[in-house]
Amino acid sequence: MSKTPDVNVDDVLEVLGAESQKHARGTREWNALETAAFCLLYVQHLGKLKDFAQYFQERLDPNFKIKVERDFVTRDEAESWLKSGDAEDGMQIRIDGKGFLVVRLPGRLTLLNNPLPEELGTDDSED
Repeated sequence: MSKTPDVNVDDVLEVLGAESQKHARGTREWNALETAAFCLLYVQHLGKLKDFAQYFQERLDPNFKIKVERDFVTRDEAESWLKSGDAEDGMQIRIDGKGFLVVRLPGRLTLLNNPLPEELGTDDSED
């Protein structure tokens, strides 16, 4: 993997701002660009730009593979596992062939649909 790239927040925000001007305020596109800008600002606010840059570079690496932590036959089985205390925020799991991400919400963990590469027509997962 190559060197972790720098994330130039000002450049990214400038591009997002220019693109947002091409769309009417409140449209789906404008809202998506605004959200992207705030996501980047939030990462910067938390002091996590270096971590984000590393995450970004890992995803650009052609050798990157998504690691599926657990396989479940049913959603109920996965939900029981969530409640067992063994699940951790950020874990990728598979339920009946479909990808899900464990996400921490206030006071609990939940599952978020997160399609695996094989669901999207690529095969970049690691079983």
